[in-house]
Amino acid sequence: MGNLLTKESQKSIGRYTAAAVGLGAIIGAGIFVLSGTAISLAGSNALIAFVIVGIIAIMIGLELGELGSILPNAKGASYSYVYSAFGSELGFVTGIVLFFSYATSISAISLGFGAYMANLLGMGQSTHTAFAILLIIILSGVNLLGVRKAARADSFLVMVKIMVLLALIGFAVYAVTAGGNFTPSNFSVSDSQGGIGALFAASIAIFFAYSGFQSISTFTSRVRGGAVEAAKAIMIAIVISMVLYVAVAISMMLLFPASQFTITADPLAQVLGYAHAPQWMLMLVDIGALIATVSATLAMILSSSRMVYQISSDRLLPVLFRKYNKKTDVAANGILVSGVIGIVMLFSGNIFTIAAISNFGLLFSYLMASLAIIHFRRKGVVGKFRMPLYPYLPIAAIVAIFMLIYGMPHAALAIGAVLIMALIVAYYTLREVSDKKVVRVRLFR
Repeated sequence: MGNLLTKESQKSIGRYTAAAVGLGAIIGAGIFVLSGTAISLAGSNALIAFVIVGIIAIMIGLELGELGSILPNAKGASYSYVYSAFGSELGFVTGIVLFFSYATSISAISLGFGAYMANLLGMGQSTHTAFAILLIIILSGVNLLGVRKAARADSFLVMVKIMVLLALIGFAVYAVTAGGNFTPSNFSVSDSQGGIGALFAASIAIFFAYSGFQSISTFTSRVRGGAVEAAKAIMIAIVISMVLYVAVAISMMLLFPASQFTITADPLAQVLGYAHAPQWMLMLVDIGALIATVSATLAMILSSSRMVYQISSDRLLPVLFRKYNKKTDVAANGILVSGVIGIVMLFSGNIFTIAAISNFGLLFSYLMASLAIIHFRRKGVVGKFRMPLYPYLPIAAIVAIFMLIYGMPHAALAIGAVLIMALIVAYYTLREVSDKKVVRVRLFR
């Protein structure tokens, strides 16, 4: 049967493999790296944030599913949808901001890898960055081999790390029930963790952790069954991730007081060390965390490289970024640029700072995607998949995104605002140099 398949069908990937790519990004970034940060910010109220942000992710995922069905060959995620809906100005700004966001997320996830690797080898914090740099270099090479190889590898890695997470949950339940030492005070909320502000801060960290589902939309055309199957893959990735987030967060607080969590790149190691877990459990979770962060970094490098390639293909970036290997389906220069930015951003702060910087671009792109859905529906442009409850879900998503932006750290907002202003100046400077015609539109009669 395999010999009867066409060359193109052999390059395609299935629904569950596509979901695995999304899971690789979501689970790796969130549960193993940023779950402790969310709890440190909001205590047990982080459980509420996990659910709320999961619901927001589902709404946005449905939007991306419909947009993917309208533009199944788009490789630039939200950028491609905004570019098609609103033109080059908003497309350019959205694309570069989103590309920078994804490239920055590579730094946050790889830093988690560095922390767990150092913990496994008994090394100090000074080695975290070195291990992160090494990971980015190696996985950039893996991505250069082609999307099919990367996706298949990620599918295997996801199965392994889910088993590790289930083992962690089982250990927490056993430790509490067998030892008879359940401590309700572990779920208490300190004064600094209470209130709306703390819940906002935790939601920001968690939102970054859910962001990997967008990676699926960058290769909708490669999923067997097209946009409908890609949309299902997005939903599968989000729902599984939400269940695991909540279950693991509860397990973490069963073993470790919520009020004592700190911002660290290896929270599960911190929890198991406090609980005096056996050495085999510590090693298992460290290895699972390494697998999780590897698969997440793999997916993010792939997504960001495809995005910069698409921007260049639309003639909004120099021809240098248009280099594309059809045989391996890889944008080589995009991968190299993503890796370089990922390495540079490792030096911008701790893991929460890096995640916050990345979040602005994600939120901005999702806001633009929500507006793009409304634009296409008004124009009567539809695909094979249509999100339910239109227009209520897009409106709810827009409101939720503005609330998250309002709750972002001031430093991240400032960096995001400066980046957008710089991109607007750059766009119109390049347009002036190219001597393009000025477009004037009358908004009112």
